[in-house]
Amino acid sequence: MNILHLKYAVEISRTKSISQAAENLYMGQPNLSRAIKELEENLGITIFERTPKGISVTPDGEEFLQYAKRIIKQVEDVEAMYRNGKEKKQKFSVCVPRASYISYAFAEFAKHIDTNNPAEIFYKETNSMRTINNVLGDEYDIGIVRYQTAFEKYFRSLFSAKKLSYETITEFSYVLLISRNHPLASEDDIKLEQLSDYIEITHGDPYVPSMPQIDVKKAEMSEFVNKRICVFERASQFVLLQNVPDTFMWVSPIPQELLDKYDLVQKKCSAVTKTYKDVFIHRSEYKLSELDKIFLTEVTNAKRKF
Repeated sequence: MNILHLKYAVEISRTKSISQAAENLYMGQPNLSRAIKELEENLGITIFERTPKGISVTPDGEEFLQYAKRIIKQVEDVEAMYRNGKEKKQKFSVCVPRASYISYAFAEFAKHIDTNNPAEIFYKETNSMRTINNVLGDEYDIGIVRYQTAFEKYFRSLFSAKKLSYETITEFSYVLLISRNHPLASEDDIKLEQLSDYIEITHGDPYVPSMPQIDVKKAEMSEFVNKRICVFERASQFVLLQNVPDTFMWVSPIPQELLDKYDLVQKKCSAVTKTYKDVFIHRSEYKLSELDKIFLTEVTNAKRKF
C-alpha cells in the first residue's frame, strides 16, 4: 500500500465510478481496478461493492477512507510547508448551521487572524447531515450541529457510532422573524393559526439520522402553512423577509443590529414549545487548535449577548 493507492480509493469514493475515477486520474480503468483489488487483498477488507447501480462503499471502506483522506491531507500539508519555506500558516475550518449569532461570532473571530502570516480559513453554513459528513471526512476540522431536542437520542447514537466528541453550546426555542411591515407585526402574541395566510421561508433540508426525510419534514416544518419558499443562503432569506411583507421565518434569536439593517422584528410565540440545541462536534482524536478555541470563545460570547 502506498499514497497512490489511497488517492485512487478516495477518488473512486468521490466519483462513485471506477471509469470516471480512472479518467480523472489519467489512467486505464483495468489498471485502476487491479490496484484497488490489490489494496483490498493487502488490507483484508472490501472497500467497494460493485452493484448494478454503480459503486457503493462498505462499512469497512468508510472507516478506511476516513483514514486515507487524513493521510493524504497530512502529506499535502507537509509538502506545502516545505515548498513555502516553512511559513507558519494559520488554518481553520468549520461547518455550522445557518445562524446569525454564529455568523456574528465568526466575524469577531476573524479579527484574531494574524495578517503577518499566511491563513487558510473555511466557514461553511449547511445542514446537520453535511456538517457531520464533512467533519467525518476530514474536510472540516470542527462543526456545529443543530437539532430538535426531541431527536437527541438519534444524534447522540450517531455521534457515538461515528466516534465524534460533542458538547452542547446552547438550547433555545425558535422565534418568529417578520418584516416591520408584516400585517402581524403589531401583535403581542401571534397564534400559529394566524400564519396560515402567509408564506414561510425555510431552509428545506432538515435532517435526523435513521428517520425518513418525509417524517423529519413533518416534524420540522410549520403545520398550518402550505406555502413555502426554500432558500439555502441566509442573506437572501433576510432580503425576502424585508421586501415581501407576507413572509415569515422561524430562527434562533437574531442580533438587533441585523434586525435594524433589514427592517425586521422577531416575535416570541407562546404556542411554540419545541426546543433546539446547537452542539459542537469534532473527531474524537482531533486536538483543538488555538484558532478553534478562539472561535468557540466568540460563539459563547455571542450566545450570551443574543
